Amino acid sequence: MAEHSTDLPVSYDDIASAAQVLHGVAVRTPLLENKALNELAGGRLFFKPEPLQVTGSFKFRGAYNHISRLDARARKAGVIAYSSGNHAQGVAAAAHYCGAPALIVMPEDAPDVKKRGTAAWGAEIITYDRWGSEPREAIAERLCLERGLSMVRPYDDRLIMAGQGTTGLEIIQQLAEQDLTPDRVLVPCGGGGLTAGVATAIKHHRPEAEVYTVEPMGFDDTARSLASSSRQSVDPAANSFCDALLAPEPGPLTFQVNARLCSGGLAVSDAEVAIAMAAAFSHLKLAVEPGGAVALAAALAQELDLANGITVIVLSGGNVDPALFAEVLQKA
Repeated sequence: MAEHSTDLPVSYDDIASAAQVLHGVAVRTPLLENKALNELAGGRLFFKPEPLQVTGSFKFRGAYNHISRLDARARKAGVIAYSSGNHAQGVAAAAHYCGAPALIVMPEDAPDVKKRGTAAWGAEIITYDRWGSEPREAIAERLCLERGLSMVRPYDDRLIMAGQGTTGLEIIQQLAEQDLTPDRVLVPCGGGGLTAGVATAIKHHRPEAEVYTVEPMGFDDTARSLASSSRQSVDPAANSFCDALLAPEPGPLTFQVNARLCSGGLAVSDAEVAIAMAAAFSHLKLAVEPGGAVALAAALAQELDLANGITVIVLSGGNVDPALFAEVLQKA
């Protein structure tokens, strides 16, 4: 077992602490294996299905780890977050459990299923134009000051990264129960918080394991950042139906972690993602949203040689619009 790095924005101890906080609140999602998918990918795959998590994505882990640690006064005042949907729902649910009002800044074109899911937890929603002149961060910061709220950032936050890292800790534990260890882990990546947390947990227990980010083509800013050792931005003209992974650039904190711990980044097309969504439904009986399926897409497209060792695929979320999902399955 490796000594964890103490000079990075999140540590293994942070993740272990988050696991205690989340015990009995978050779902310990299973680790699945499927013979047909192994044959399609050409190697042995295990799947971490976060569509089965509270609110349908890994985001609940980080949100609850953050909000549950606020003092009573801050909880009573309430929290604010900006998100296209999964972080929004995670924050709304965590705030509900913690007795805190929640205000969520969401893009007007966020999937209706994610807006409804956020509202169902009692959160107030304010929408904005994703392509407008005022960025979502500025809108949220302004409202945060006006209303005296606590900001819960989607990824660039130690407690958020630590909460997401419990996904990686469970992977290690669940493989160990089968006397196995991971050789590589493929993680969907938007702002990089899930990757940072998972990589921290995985590398603590198995330093030689490789962790790869997976992003939609055109939004492979983390892959390009890892390759160039400096943060890169997304072309404003880029487009993808992976709505959960459209962050404009890696977070300063998440990139510090991922630049140290990740082996590289992969990118997949929307067409490859659609194939992966259909495969997950057919073989795992899971509804996986586009952004949640990118790591499986990379495996099925054989972006890496997976013939040797154990590969873990994180399926990060399942909040897919029903009409879109039906269209994907029909075309497949």
